[in-house]
Amino acid sequence: MNGFAENILNVDPFLALVLVGLLVFAEDALFVGFVIPGETAAVLGGVTASRGHVELWTMMVLVVFAAIIGDTVGYEVGKHFGPRLLNMKVLDKRRTQLEKAQALLRSRGGAAVFLGRFTAFFRAVMPALAGSSRMHYPRFLFFNAAGGLVWGAGFVLLGFLAGNSYEAAAQAVGRDMTAAVGAVAVILFFIWRVRKARRERP
Repeated sequence: MNGFAENILNVDPFLALVLVGLLVFAEDALFVGFVIPGETAAVLGGVTASRGHVELWTMMVLVVFAAIIGDTVGYEVGKHFGPRLLNMKVLDKRRTQLEKAQALLRSRGGAAVFLGRFTAFFRAVMPALAGSSRMHYPRFLFFNAAGGLVWGAGFVLLGFLAGNSYEAAAQAVGRDMTAAVGAVAVILFFIWRVRKARRERP
């Protein structure tokens, strides 16, 4: 990852913008987030800005729009290919996490789309889950845009302020954010299972 990060930080500024934008977009649209978390790309974008290679506001706008558009594509993928998508073998080892994401979506709706933006696995699957559940698109778009704005601007700013200490900062924030959202998901998943069991009682 260090070599990958340095490659982005040392390329031509325009190419750096393209790479960061594509990685943030692909995380949700193409599930690249299983390999490279989007916050890593966003933080690297902020570091690039801190070195004076690009304007901070340009990188923020790029990351926010890439996040929103990527989620929208993920939503459409889930809407049209939901069942087949959820049965992919690549998700077999993540069924528990997937059930937690589905429970969060059922119990919190649009708020789950917003919260899902702040942890890697949820960020990769939540748009597709929202699409497969036929969530009303304007509602999805509102929470998607809100999450993309807060997440994108926040992580780019984090990279800008952290400078060369970006890796430790990204790992610390990502770990704490994942733990917090994961705890909420576990609680909501437990509540959903209890309610489901009660409804299924004769």
